[in-house]
Amino acid sequence: MTHITPKYPHNILLAADGSEHSYAAAEFLTHLPLPKSTTITGVYVLIPRHAQLKKSFQNVLKPIENKLRDSNASIETKILSGYPSSILTNYAEKHCCDLTVLGAKGLRSTLGILLGGVAQQVVEYSCCPVLIVRVPYKHLKRILLVVDGSDNSRAATAYLGQFSIPSSCQLYTLHVLSPLIQDDFYIQSWPAGIDMIHPVAIPNDLQEQLQKQAQKEQVQGELLLEQTEAELASYGVNSQTSLQRGDAATKILQFIDEENIDLVITGSRGLGKIQGWFLGSVSRKLAHYANCSVLIVKDLPSSPNERRS
Repeated sequence: MTHITPKYPHNILLAADGSEHSYAAAEFLTHLPLPKSTTITGVYVLIPRHAQLKKSFQNVLKPIENKLRDSNASIETKILSGYPSSILTNYAEKHCCDLTVLGAKGLRSTLGILLGGVAQQVVEYSCCPVLIVRVPYKHLKRILLVVDGSDNSRAATAYLGQFSIPSSCQLYTLHVLSPLIQDDFYIQSWPAGIDMIHPVAIPNDLQEQLQKQAQKEQVQGELLLEQTEAELASYGVNSQTSLQRGDAATKILQFIDEENIDLVITGSRGLGKIQGWFLGSVSRKLAHYANCSVLIVKDLPSSPNERRS
């Protein structure tokens, strides 16, 4: 994947807590061709009852700081006091960060939980894109961009086009068409006490309508992928496209596993927005269950200056 030089330097917030996940997040950043004017701020958050121990935690940031020196960015580290999710989201907004990076889980992660509580809240309420890095992190070679035609999806495409992605990466663009009918129609029968209930057969006229709808959606899906491919090309980015039909989250997760994706990029909400929900159901499922790192992008102004105004 060829890629032009990013149009503006990045202002990145890295959440550091001394866990292997936060160290993997730092390593992820060292694999990006960041402009020299990029700033990375590593922040360790002490909960209020540990605030008086601030000096004792200075060494926690040293491994992260040393790792980040492998990047081209300007490095700064801070120890702040408060509740981690609130401190991180407020810091990102106050300092106009264009990316928050954190490990999927922290030091107090529960066995079997794929996404820690702090990561969940930061993803939900952050004003800027959030990158969740999962371990084991080895490399960044295969990237998946998920598109659905929504404003947030277009923001994700634009963000990817201007982000510092290694030129050696292979990029895929995936659009998933909705199922035409519910799964219940495919079930031949199911027990209900001593009786057996059979689903109603689909009338022929409805089948014809569904076929026409499928053809229309196929054309619209292909057009969306063509438009996305053209937009990425305008940034100097090439991609392979894939159009599938089914449950969106299921198809995306399958694609991630089948193609050994290292990073999936998606908008925070799709076309089916519910007022008051900051994160869509598909994005939330990817954040929790994707077997790779996840970058979730919210609708953004086109330039850093607009974000600061």
